[in-house]
Amino acid sequence: MRRRAAPTLPPAAPGLADLAPDQRLRRLELTVTRRLNGMLHGQHHGLLPGPGSEIAGSREYRPGEDEVRRMDWAVTARTTVPHVREVDADRELTTWLLVDASPSMEYGTATLDKRELAVAAVAAVGFLTAGVGNKLGGQVLHPTGLRRFPARSGRTHLLGLLRALLAAPRTGGYDLDTAPLAPFTLIDGIDGVQRMATRRGLVVLVSDFLDGLPDDPAGAAPWEAGLRRLAARHQVLAVEVTDPRELELPDVGLITLVDPETGRRREVWTGDRALRERYAAAAAAQRDQVRRALRRSGAAHLALRTDRDWSADIVRHVHAQRRLAAAPAPARGGVG
Repeated sequence: MRRRAAPTLPPAAPGLADLAPDQRLRRLELTVTRRLNGMLHGQHHGLLPGPGSEIAGSREYRPGEDEVRRMDWAVTARTTVPHVREVDADRELTTWLLVDASPSMEYGTATLDKRELAVAAVAAVGFLTAGVGNKLGGQVLHPTGLRRFPARSGRTHLLGLLRALLAAPRTGGYDLDTAPLAPFTLIDGIDGVQRMATRRGLVVLVSDFLDGLPDDPAGAAPWEAGLRRLAARHQVLAVEVTDPRELELPDVGLITLVDPETGRRREVWTGDRALRERYAAAAAAQRDQVRRALRRSGAAHLALRTDRDWSADIVRHVHAQRRLAAAPAPARGGVG
């Protein structure tokens, strides 16, 4: 007699137990909640508070009080009197994430590697922007493609996104020799977010921003133009993730360096002091190149390191942003 197969049950909603048996996500949630206590579910709608984006009409320009960038040129032309746009504060916030899961993000010599630190940053953003009506969506970028997550609200959705980040394939999950000739890059991810984020909101990019940087420190990063277009419509936060060994070489003798993106190998004698100094100078110039590109793009910059207390760095950044948002605008005009 044949036994009837048991009916297939729909998958249960993700929970902390099955997402991370080793309790990594549970510890991460407790860390974020404890360290960011007092910032969660407050009157601020995001990491970059602002006056809002919904147009609510125009009024006459007040010298010394209003910003010129808020000028309503159409009304000014019709009335021949300077007017500025008035906006209402957004009642809901949609946060869009772009998380870099390329091979270079797998590197780490401290407690966390760069990929794990990216997950921690996403968790912090998710809890900070949680609120009634607020939504979170985005994309995970790796060389073989983009995985998209629609904007949804709720803790279950956030945990599902964190699980996807933890489970994203690493270098051992695909063969670099058979990878696409034109792998997905940070430019593709930024363009994808721009297509998904049709409504003004907060865009958070988590990456080491090393993708395609030119050898010339004065050159423009290839992703800079796309990021500038994104920042023209949205509030953009760029979370730069680095590891201390990317900034300087220790004196440990002969080592083999491997490019995680191409697999190229090179043996280096770290006992050479001049070599270590050249490496540190080149690394500092590269990070300065990234900072300048982000500043020119109009994005806020949050630097996280695998050997630092990332939660404390996020707390300091949020406090600084809120102080800037609460500060009165500087008076304009000459002294009479």
